[in-house]
Amino acid sequence: MTAGETTGDHRFDGDRAVGRHRTGAHPGDTAGDIRDIPEPASLDRTERHRLTVVRRFGTTGSLLLGFGAIGAGAAPVDNPLSGVRLIGLPARMPTVAMAFAWLGMLMLVAGWLWLGKLSWPGRARMISRAQFDRTVVMWALPLAIAPPLFSRDMYAYLAQSEIAARGIDPYVLGPAAALGVDHPFTANVPNIWRDTPAPYGPGFLMLGRIIATIVGDNVVAGVLLWRAVMLAGLALAVWAISRLARRCGIQPVSALWLSVANPLVLFHVVSGMHNEALLMGIMLAGIELGLRWRHLLGTIVAAIVIVIAGAIKPPAFVALGFFGIYLVHRRGGKYSDLVRVALLLTVIFLAAMTVITVASGWGLGWLETFDVPNRIKTWLAPVTALGMTGAGIGMILGLGNHTEAMLVITKFVGYGISAVVCLRLLWVSFRGRIEPLAGLGITLGAVALLGPVLHPWYLLWALPPLALSTGNNRFRIAAAAISAFVALVVPPTGAAYVLRGYMIPFAVIAALIAFAVTLLLVRGKVPPLLPPRKSVPPITS
Repeated sequence: MTAGETTGDHRFDGDRAVGRHRTGAHPGDTAGDIRDIPEPASLDRTERHRLTVVRRFGTTGSLLLGFGAIGAGAAPVDNPLSGVRLIGLPARMPTVAMAFAWLGMLMLVAGWLWLGKLSWPGRARMISRAQFDRTVVMWALPLAIAPPLFSRDMYAYLAQSEIAARGIDPYVLGPAAALGVDHPFTANVPNIWRDTPAPYGPGFLMLGRIIATIVGDNVVAGVLLWRAVMLAGLALAVWAISRLARRCGIQPVSALWLSVANPLVLFHVVSGMHNEALLMGIMLAGIELGLRWRHLLGTIVAAIVIVIAGAIKPPAFVALGFFGIYLVHRRGGKYSDLVRVALLLTVIFLAAMTVITVASGWGLGWLETFDVPNRIKTWLAPVTALGMTGAGIGMILGLGNHTEAMLVITKFVGYGISAVVCLRLLWVSFRGRIEPLAGLGITLGAVALLGPVLHPWYLLWALPPLALSTGNNRFRIAAAAISAFVALVVPPTGAAYVLRGYMIPFAVIAALIAFAVTLLLVRGKVPPLLPPRKSVPPITS
């Protein structure tokens, strides 16, 4: 099957996966190998001109967003730019700053959608990797040097890291109790997290302990160093995605567009500095290393890398199972191979986590990280919304307030469904019906959507594995639409605009008017947004 064929069969090569190989082929020779992908032609002159317009359009949006971040972003309480002439002007005009930020967001999302047209799977002519990299770097650079946006979680990273550096157990005390309410790190942590223990794995806090030792109590230096770490994780994800995509028969540029160039990454990783960057980068790098190194030592090292990703954020542990499916396929795909690989990876997981737990000095407190985020009740999470709705109906009917009990029930229902989805996808991956990386993406999506708490950046758990493992048109259109919508619904402040909420409608209206003008200026100079009708399945031979 070639990239130009458009049959409806998007399954992983079952004969190869479960050990029924072509005559003369050694079992496992091709599972997870890099596949030959027909290289598309370069863009023609008209398309290159359109790419230039798209690149400049997105870069302008990024510059506007970075400028707006000075006054409407998640800047420190003691904003070092607020008193600086000219540069500090947005901090004194929050409505204008927010209008700039929203306009920049709209322009970046539009630019990303147009870029997708030039990198859509199955195109006869496609943007080159060099052109793609140059575009994304130009869009990301202004956000990488601007104040944080969309979230104040990075200040919680600083506070929890400082707690660890002081020798205090971050799984017992929150920033207010451990550092004091007057500490500059605590002052920048949202109130809801000031009395909450760390919700992250021991690997992340061990890294944070090193950073805290370097920066002391300097908020700006801490933010910059953490951003450098997150960008390094993102670079690692780029390296892994571009290689894993070829193993799944997907053009790397197409996979990188939907994953790394996604506005959710630009907004919530490059700017917002969420540790999903480390989760994505280390987890996918571990899988790539394991598929590259066929010997036992390589398998052990790769599995340890994946465990480290889970020690940063626990959802990455799921990847260990789907990585194991690739190993089973390479061994021949028999049930005995499945048992042996499962035992090997279980031993590696237990040994690696034991070492990390002992090295951290905090014992098994990291097990509590699975429940800490649940202390926030958000209607964005379907299972939490269901529980709160049920409790509300009960109160209306006079049955009393059973909100907490309902939330516990719906939480475990969500966990149970996620577990069933995971086991089912492991099984169908083993049977060769889907690509294991696609199974990983669907599972992580289920874990995110069925958890008691859901944030927009949680979608980044699932997007990279799915982006690099499927060329299905309907999925890519849906993923692009959801990404664009979610990217635009989170305000750039990353928190409530306390006592200034009336400014938001004015800023949004001004941004929409300005955005309409920019669309008129580039009309006819950018690619159409409608994708091709037919899907392009991954290459399986």
